[in-house]
Amino acid sequence: MITAYATKGTRLERLDLSDRHLSEAIWVDLEAPTEAEEDAVEAALSFDIPTREDMQEIEVSSRIYRERGVLFLTAQIIASPEAREAEIGPVTFAVLPDRLVTVHYHHPRSLTYFADWATRHDTELESGLDALLGLLEAVVDRLADILEAETRQHETLAKAIFAAHRPSGKTETLSAVLQRIGRAEAMNGKVNESLATILRILGYLTATSEASHGPCLNARQMPIAQAQLQDIRSLREVAAAQADKVRFLLDATLGVINIRQSDVIKIFSVVAFVFLPPTLIASIYGMNFKHMPELDWTWGYPMALGLMVLSALVPYLLFRWKKWL
Repeated sequence: MITAYATKGTRLERLDLSDRHLSEAIWVDLEAPTEAEEDAVEAALSFDIPTREDMQEIEVSSRIYRERGVLFLTAQIIASPEAREAEIGPVTFAVLPDRLVTVHYHHPRSLTYFADWATRHDTELESGLDALLGLLEAVVDRLADILEAETRQHETLAKAIFAAHRPSGKTETLSAVLQRIGRAEAMNGKVNESLATILRILGYLTATSEASHGPCLNARQMPIAQAQLQDIRSLREVAAAQADKVRFLLDATLGVINIRQSDVIKIFSVVAFVFLPPTLIASIYGMNFKHMPELDWTWGYPMALGLMVLSALVPYLLFRWKKWL
């Protein structure tokens, strides 16, 4: 799908491609493009769109490069953190002097948020780099929101681990807590991966001189990129602290599970010990010896029962007194 935006005054305006040409756009977004759509964009803007396989390459040389005056930058962007399994995928930013082209095969909401915001608010979009910096700022803001939500999630997890009941009053099993910890670890890893790729892009842009072939940051754009760099470094510190918190929650959960297992084993051990003397007495009187004087006593049977009860009660009271039960 092709979505194109042009500037109208100080705001973005979505182009109706039925009667407007792609060359009028300052931002062209390609979501899961077909071969025909790729051919149309390449013909209108005179550059080659990277393939899906190229976008998934992990080498830095495949993610950041210049080709025929076009700057290609690829970052990992999270699609929808609200989903049970948040999807993350590559987004390639093709920066031309006068426009930006984005290519992706999933649906990053941060791109939609930026488009909606820029159509309703005044913004300074004069070149492809302006659009790129605006999009990266929207992505970073979205990642910050995810980290804030994960911080609250970790607090809830801590309460679920160390308290018998959740705030709602429903008991949560430790297996469910482990699943939530696993999802938290996966989300933290995806956020960190996304921040690392954006940090690499901004680091390249701020270190590239204007003598390079192709788009470069100007004096107005450089402070914006440097401010975003600082924000990303701060967010990576937060993400690292959250990773430590997740590891602590995992260790705490496994510790609680071990304690519960030890308690169960202790109960079984106590029960076995309590019933050992009565079992021994019953075994003695169950032997088929010919001369057992107690068998002929009038009170032999009540005595044996009382002895078994007493032999079970004494260790039980001892364990209660020792607070082992």
